[in-house]
Amino acid sequence: MDVLPVSWGPPRPERADAARNRAHLLATARQMLAESGPDQLTMDALAERSGLGKGTVFRRFGTRAGIFQALLDEIERGLQERVMSGPPPLGPGAPPVDRLVAYGRARVRLLLENTEIARFALDGRQPLPSSSRTPASQMHIRMLLRQLSLDGADLDLLAIQLTAALDGPLLLYLSADALTSAGPQIEQSLGSAWQDLIERVCRP
Repeated sequence: MDVLPVSWGPPRPERADAARNRAHLLATARQMLAESGPDQLTMDALAERSGLGKGTVFRRFGTRAGIFQALLDEIERGLQERVMSGPPPLGPGAPPVDRLVAYGRARVRLLLENTEIARFALDGRQPLPSSSRTPASQMHIRMLLRQLSLDGADLDLLAIQLTAALDGPLLLYLSADALTSAGPQIEQSLGSAWQDLIERVCRP
């Protein structure tokens, strides 16, 4: 099952022209999303609207899902900053279970606020994560699990399983109708379910 690729940390160094093209393409993609929705945001349409060649768009994003992955990555960086240096319990300074609960609730909120981008970022043609790097959610959850006394637990696999509960499957198992009909309560319900899962898994 796909895991949304997230690459926390500073972006890889880019040539000045490549950085300008990337910023222009993402700004254009955001504008197209606001005007026409995700169905109209294709590789060809982005190339035409941006005034850049198709080759530039394909080299930058690889696939249509790559456009949405890049947009989601930008959104994720705001969460990254709060996790690394924001106030507790999401940021440093709270007990690990409290931080795990806060992280799950924050990520649920992020996905619900950006449902269309997150859905289109899932590339069903790829059976494995499209990035060779470990997703940031997994690294963060693994770090917090290490601070707990979970004797005998395989923390690497447990981190993968908990990461999956917050990424692709969350959106794949919830239909658009379910998200719409549930209204604001869906965030509270999903957040409470995540908290229950964490408290059960991390019970001494």
